[in-house]
Amino acid sequence: MLKEREDLVATGQPILPRVDRIRYEEASADLVEHYKTTEDRELGETEARLKHLDRFFASSRLVTITPDIVTRYAGARKDQGAANGTINRELSTLSKLLRLAAEHGKLLRTFVVKKLREADPRAGFVNRPQFDAIEAKLPLELQVAALVGYILGWRKREVLDLQRRNLDLTATLRLDPGSTKNREGRVAYLTPELHAALVSQVERVKALEKKLERIVPWLFPHLDSPHAGTPILDPRKAWAQACKQAGLPEVLIHDLRRSAVRNMEKVGVPRSVAMKISGHKTESVYRRYAIVSDADLKAAAARVAQVNGDSPASRVRFGVRS
Repeated sequence: MLKEREDLVATGQPILPRVDRIRYEEASADLVEHYKTTEDRELGETEARLKHLDRFFASSRLVTITPDIVTRYAGARKDQGAANGTINRELSTLSKLLRLAAEHGKLLRTFVVKKLREADPRAGFVNRPQFDAIEAKLPLELQVAALVGYILGWRKREVLDLQRRNLDLTATLRLDPGSTKNREGRVAYLTPELHAALVSQVERVKALEKKLERIVPWLFPHLDSPHAGTPILDPRKAWAQACKQAGLPEVLIHDLRRSAVRNMEKVGVPRSVAMKISGHKTESVYRRYAIVSDADLKAAAARVAQVNGDSPASRVRFGVRS
């Protein structure tokens, strides 16, 4: 070991610490500190993934984390019932952890972390009558929030974290820079329906302020005690119950986002404009959300028939009955 260090000094190379002693916990802490400093990624999301990684790799030395060990981790998570997509997000976090350790000189080399095959993207969406049926069963505090998601395609947390200062009732609804998944701000002009709904929502919040005798900054707070005036953290239970009562138990909150994209495509909103409204960063993801239903395909066939000479002569020729 001494001879190796002397050789490094003689050739002007840095003397690295004993990397074989660096443990997983140190690299995990480095990753958290990295995201706190750079704000490249939402810290809560990373910490949620690290909880699963921490339990499996606790006390492990970084040099012992090899591809076969990573495969064992993926298998263990599958045994716990985790979906392949969830496991892949965790593996991405582990890959970043290892790369960062290598950049810090705490790991001599890293490797490509292989991902699992994921299921095809979900193709769920709702049409307007279905949405209206679900909305009617939702608690009052969630009805307008759901409408925002259905019309603008904004994500669940983007909508529920809105404050009244983000709303200009004369024209727009805004998302602050840093409050969205891609960290960019966003603005959307209100449709007449959204404007009327948001006016009513603001009146409800003002009435709540008088009742509580304090300022309520949120646009969609809990309206009833014991959480009255506080932001809605997890609406999934209320949403699932409303969908079940509406006879649509398979619909997810995120299907509203897909539905908004599909609706904008159907009415001919330019893709670049629609992406600005919904907040899609890449066109590939946007295209995945621009779902086509069987009804759309049938309507397209009818329009094609009209354009391509669905004439009486052709009906006689091919024996088609009118």
